[in-house]
Amino acid sequence: MDGIIFDVDGTLWDSTDSVAESWNLAIQENSPLDLTIDAKILKGLFGKTMNEIAESLFPMLPEKERMEFLDVCYRYENRHLETHPGKLYSGVAETIQKLSEKYSLFIVSNCQCGYIEAMLKSSKLGPYIKDHLCFGETQTPKGETIRALMERNGLTDVVYVGDTQGDADACRDAGVPFIFAEYGFGDVPDARRMIRSFPELCKMYL
Repeated sequence: MDGIIFDVDGTLWDSTDSVAESWNLAIQENSPLDLTIDAKILKGLFGKTMNEIAESLFPMLPEKERMEFLDVCYRYENRHLETHPGKLYSGVAETIQKLSEKYSLFIVSNCQCGYIEAMLKSSKLGPYIKDHLCFGETQTPKGETIRALMERNGLTDVVYVGDTQGDADACRDAGVPFIFAEYGFGDVPDARRMIRSFPELCKMYL
């Protein structure tokens, strides 16, 4: 195996409280919308593409305006996460450090540009992640983004760790094995391999 690829939200950390705070501030300061977002709403949306999230949250806006406003929310979010980071799941920091001694580690997420960078900086995981790619950069489905990251890093034998059915579907499309993070936001009833806590990866691969 020449690499392990991780999802972010619901797999490495939970940033829904901080993101909700930043988005509500963006709504208050930049729109007349009567809308309040909370962590529960975001947990049902994280993992989807930016287009899908905008359609779910702002269906009252024309498509062009909804995407423009989503960009505003994301700018607030990236800035807010620098001082109000999400919470890493138990054992993530230690496990990532141990895995990095044997494997190249990567991240692929459906997030916006800048989000992974903010997470790596605030969590101090940056030194252990060799490369990352997101929907904001590729504008393609997650399966294609996984393949793009593999191609530019010369990867042929990887696993992907994620927490939603969307992650499982993306892995099927990309032709890579999927490990379900059962503790995360989603549910994958047909998952063949799963972890109930992040440190279980050490038992699998170390």
